[in-house]
Amino acid sequence: MSGTQTRSLADLKEALDARQAIAGAQEAAFPTDRVKAEPKRDAQGRSYATGRRKESTARVWIKPGKGNIEVNGKKVVEYFARPVLRMLIAQPFLVADRHNQFDVICTVSGGGLSGQAGAVRHGISRALTYYEPDLRGILKIAGFLTRDSRAVERKKYGKAKARRSFQFSKR
Repeated sequence: MSGTQTRSLADLKEALDARQAIAGAQEAAFPTDRVKAEPKRDAQGRSYATGRRKESTARVWIKPGKGNIEVNGKKVVEYFARPVLRMLIAQPFLVADRHNQFDVICTVSGGGLSGQAGAVRHGISRALTYYEPDLRGILKIAGFLTRDSRAVERKKYGKAKARRSFQFSKR
């Protein structure tokens, strides 16, 4: 047991007042007045962001809507046929609890389908933080704002691939 116990409601109230006084003094000494981030939107009410993954780059615009996602002029179901890739793209909306609230228009180039889906997810996450800055914490914790820097390792001379050696022949 600790040395200072609260025995009655009056003691509890005194302890609470003392704690509030200490907190007020600390705030006066170290002000935590952070500037609230302003939403970044264009004249049409859209937010723009760029997402990258492997060799792919995605330019993403989001605006309030019914949840339509358009990639390079095609519906997301046509462009990303595999359900796993569509799930990857929808993750930022599900984590932020904004599913079917935004329309997404994006252009993607470079790399393969997996890298392009990752680039679109990164772009959607960044665009969401520009549209609603309060979502930054949730998306940051989920890891959607970090650019995945992994890329294909280059081939080395004297090797079949990056690390694969040629088949060994004893004679």
